[in-house]
This record gives sequence, C-alpha cells and structure tokens, in this order.
Amino acid sequence: MKRKWFGLVLLGLGAFLLVAGVLATAWAPGVVKKTPLDVNQVTHLDGTVKKLDPATGELNENPVKVQSITQADSKASDDHTVVFVQTTCVVIDVDNAPDCVNGDDPRLVSASTDVFATDRVSALAVPDYAGLPEGSLPHEGLVNKWPFDATKTDYMYWDGTVGKAVPAVYDRTESVLGIDTYVYTIDIADAPIEIAEGINGTYDNHVEIYVEPKTGAIQQQTQDQQRYLDDGTQVLDLKIGFTDDQLQQFKDDAKANMQLLSTVTVWMPIVGFAGGGLCLLAGILLLLSARRTGGGGGDDQGAPREPATVSA
Repeated sequence: MKRKWFGLVLLGLGAFLLVAGVLATAWAPGVVKKTPLDVNQVTHLDGTVKKLDPATGELNENPVKVQSITQADSKASDDHTVVFVQTTCVVIDVDNAPDCVNGDDPRLVSASTDVFATDRVSALAVPDYAGLPEGSLPHEGLVNKWPFDATKTDYMYWDGTVGKAVPAVYDRTESVLGIDTYVYTIDIADAPIEIAEGINGTYDNHVEIYVEPKTGAIQQQTQDQQRYLDDGTQVLDLKIGFTDDQLQQFKDDAKANMQLLSTVTVWMPIVGFAGGGLCLLAGILLLLSARRTGGGGGDDQGAPREPATVSA
C-alpha cells in the first residue's frame, strides 16, 4: 500500500513540475522580459564642460555633473506600453553645487523635462500612445534602454537635441566592471539646432552606449558634445560619462536582473522538465511494482498463510 501511495505522490509531483516547466518556457519570458511599471531611477554623470563667457568671448572650463531622473507613470501606462517622465539637469560643479539649480543660477548649463512612451517589450517609442499628455513631443526609435536580448546590429536611438532618432551603430563588445556589453556609437555632425531661444547654430556629438544585451540595460554612456553659433563660434564643449558610483550600481543591478532571467528562463524549465520526467518515471515504476505484489509493500496480504488446524 505504501508503494502505491508513494507512486501516486510522485506522479502528482511530476505532473506539477512538467506544468511548471511548460509555463517557464511559454509564459514566464513574456512576463519577466518586459519593462516594469515601477521604474524610479536616478542616474548621475560627471565630466567637464567648456562654456562660452559672453563677457570675454572665451570658453571657460569647469567640472560638470548631470542628474537624470526617470520615473514611470503607472497610471498612464498599460500592459503593453509604459509612460516615462524624465528630468535632466546639467550643472557646473563648483561651490558645492546641488544636483540642480534654478534658471537664475550661472552654474546651470541646461535643464529639461521629457515625457515619452515606449513598448514594454521592444523598448521602441510609441509616439501616438493615448496615455501621453497633450502636446507631448512624438518620439521615435529607442529612448532610454535597449530591448531584451539585444543583438549585434544597428538601432535607431532618440536624440532630444536634434528631435529625431539617429543611427546607433554596433561597434564592439567590451566589459564594464565584469559585465559583458555591446557598445553602440552615435555620430552627429553639423546638425542644425536652436542654441538658445531665437539663436540658431549647429551641434556635434559622439556618443558611446554600453548595453548589457540580455536585459537591454545601459551600463555606461559617454558623450563628447560641441555646439556652435552659425558664425562658427563655439559656445559649448561637454564631455561626460556615468560616475564611478553609478557604474557600480548598474553592475549590481545587471547581475541581479540577469540572475532572475536565468532562473526563470533557464533553470525553471530544466528543473521542470527533467525533474518532472524523473518523478513520473519513478511513480509509474512504483505503481507497477505495487501491482505485481498484489498492491502490497507494507502489509501481509501477499504472505503465505499457515494451514488451519482442525481440532479432533
């Protein structure tokens, strides 16, 4: 009897593990490989900036820091599309400057707010999404991350300064603090832009974006940017990249997210199919064994009996 019950338990466990394996293969990747709706990320960059001093006509160099806050608007988002609000502040890092200052502070280089929507799977912008506030600038291409399982190919990436997507060209594979990344480069030259209200000029930028391909998360991003007036006068020279602390945080996040993906998409199917198959096989063998012994295994139903004694 014990063999029979143990066999039934193994059959049930095997069926459960096989179902878990099927779900991990067919359903779980579609759940975990989606941009979450609770993103609230603060990103810090630093470097140097040369900014035109109108009084002297010279470019003055100073250390600079950049803070970018990216928050998902869960109420405006849905199962397929996520809305982001991103604020960015570039500040000359002197006199204990805070992460952002008001418009009257001479240490302010630029400040901006951007609202956009992206597909939660492909990471591509959704320019006509109904959840965007009225008057939002339509975006195109990738905006703030790469898709899951990024490949060694070129992508279109949004540049807010020129107001359109530009080619991000796959260049090489490189490790960032032990995280393997694909490096994509963007080169913009002589792009017409508005330097300030009513003042036109041109814009050059060389960008390198280091992407962890499994999650599509950006691990490092560097910019070498210049802006010029129409007469050729340079007004800005900005060189920035993620801070050391930011790189370490993104490394830790990448390792945790890759481990989660590996658990759900690799180990759960292995345990489900292999463990489930073994449990089913063992359960069937136990049931067959119990049937051959008359359903026993723990009682005396199959034991020989002594002949009855008849009293004289």
